[in-house]
Amino acid sequence: MVKILINDGIHPDGQLLLEEAGYQVETNKIAQEDLEAQLPNYDAICVRSATKVRTALIDKCPNLKAICRGGVGLDNIDVKHARGKGIQVINTPAASSKSVAELAFGHMFNLSRFLHLSNRDMPAKGNSDFKKLKKSYAKGQELRGKKLGIIGFGRIGQETAKIGLGLGMTVLPVDLMLDDATIQLSFQGNKEITVSVKIDTVEMDEMLANADYISLHVPSLGKALLGAEEMAKMKDGVILVNTARGGTIDEDALLTALESGKVGGAGLDVFENEPTPRADLLNHPRISVSPHIGASTQEAQRNIGLELAEKLIDLFGEVS
Repeated sequence: MVKILINDGIHPDGQLLLEEAGYQVETNKIAQEDLEAQLPNYDAICVRSATKVRTALIDKCPNLKAICRGGVGLDNIDVKHARGKGIQVINTPAASSKSVAELAFGHMFNLSRFLHLSNRDMPAKGNSDFKKLKKSYAKGQELRGKKLGIIGFGRIGQETAKIGLGLGMTVLPVDLMLDDATIQLSFQGNKEITVSVKIDTVEMDEMLANADYISLHVPSLGKALLGAEEMAKMKDGVILVNTARGGTIDEDALLTALESGKVGGAGLDVFENEPTPRADLLNHPRISVSPHIGASTQEAQRNIGLELAEKLIDLFGEVS
């Protein structure tokens, strides 16, 4: 019997697929401090971002054959150590790409049309100061015709590019590993039309100097990718969006650039101090915020659950 601990939840369709394959699936969460005592009883553990699978825990689990991460990032797992002990480390890089890209644009639209502010002000002042509010929020901008910088041109970055191209934006991707990528654009009408578009990557400095919007889609790097030096190279009024990992934007430098006007706005789904982000970010009038929900759509959660289940079944085989 293959025993799998789902410690941070899974979509019911993924759980059903595992159970139909004959696996014993446990979905009652085990507290982090209790995992060393209980995880040795399982063949695999599936986590999201809440549960940490570090070296000390891995060494206590001689029967562990797989560590699964529902999502892209693996920074809560000591991957190298696990693989060195023959443990498979599995993630789901494709399942949530569209959801993350759409959230990035949600923040871009929020900031471009001041929706994050008007949604606060209208309930309190909409009846008494409607004309005043209309005047205050009447200087928005369209995304069409603007330049979109994308840092990290993997699956999520390419999904972001698709939306940008559909909106009529010029895409300026930066990636250390890719010189170009060919993406498929599909349009639905009376019939489906698919167009292939080859996009060349550019140097970081070129993107920083020209982009009107910059969206980050990179893993945790252990340091800020955009700090004061990089922000100084950007166009005045640039809008930054981070749906990747907290810490990839220097938050102190961001606040300074917002106050000076160098950065016109920032959309943040991730923060350095999760789950307790700093109040000056959450309350800043030129920051649109969300609580790390890039992959949190019904479609993405189902895709993640099914992809995890399929990869585990490929690993262990069906036992029923």
